[in-house]
Amino acid sequence: MTEPTSSSVATRPQETFSSAPSLAKVFVKAAMSGKKSGSTLPATELALTGHAVDREHLLRYQRLCGFPVDDVLPHTYPHILGFPLQAELMGRSSFPLPLAGLVHVENTITVRRTLTDDDVLDIAVHAEDLRDHPKGRQVDLVTEVTVDGEPVWSGRSTYLARGKGNPDAERGTEAPPIPKGVAAAQWRLPGDLGRQYAAVSGDVNPIHLHPLTAKAMGFPKAIAHGMWTYARALSALGRGANGPSTSHVWFKKPVLLPGKVDFVVDRSGEPVVAGLRSTRKPETEHLVLTLETA
Repeated sequence: MTEPTSSSVATRPQETFSSAPSLAKVFVKAAMSGKKSGSTLPATELALTGHAVDREHLLRYQRLCGFPVDDVLPHTYPHILGFPLQAELMGRSSFPLPLAGLVHVENTITVRRTLTDDDVLDIAVHAEDLRDHPKGRQVDLVTEVTVDGEPVWSGRSTYLARGKGNPDAERGTEAPPIPKGVAAAQWRLPGDLGRQYAAVSGDVNPIHLHPLTAKAMGFPKAIAHGMWTYARALSALGRGANGPSTSHVWFKKPVLLPGKVDFVVDRSGEPVVAGLRSTRKPETEHLVLTLETA
């Protein structure tokens, strides 16, 4: 159930949810919808208010992504709380790009203060900056989290809808080079990692769940969730990422499951630069990220 309310942003109407939308229902509806077009984004902001952190859910997320098991919310955790609102907004007929087939290409997160499982979160999502790209069109989904009116966390997720692009359009911020040299760690990723992360995050996109459903979507195998790879890399950088900090990730080649990846890091300057690359083919880069801590 939703209830129209006045948005904190005067020009943006807000629709408030008492519980998070079902991602399974959103994805099924998106798969059945027809083609989309248009050049205008919905003005509506979707909000989930008074969200109390489920400690068991937090524990499962921390363990799966390699974060310390304690009462502190990991850097990326609010994203999975806001993602159902993102998907709901992108799955609506008023959204000009098709949810099915959107590629998550980039993400930034700012943690303004350390969050714990005692914090009651208000989460709001809106879309902005629909723009041309050489490979199609891009859009940003912005998630803002407040506690008692205080802005505490924000994220910007950039999605690409592949199609007829504009060769003169800007590609966006360029990623730094992935660190070279010996890997700081190597991780073996099991074939069911996508199903494990889907069970925690609710992101049941078929490309992550099974080789057969992934092949139907054009992938040779199931692929890891980009947000899991982002979280796992951040967790390897230490506890500093969970306090006041800003990260920026560029997703590159998908990680096929099962698989083995190298974690590489350069701490010689500010920001810290880290990345994931294929162990078998080191020239295959999966992601690059930067992290600045306060």
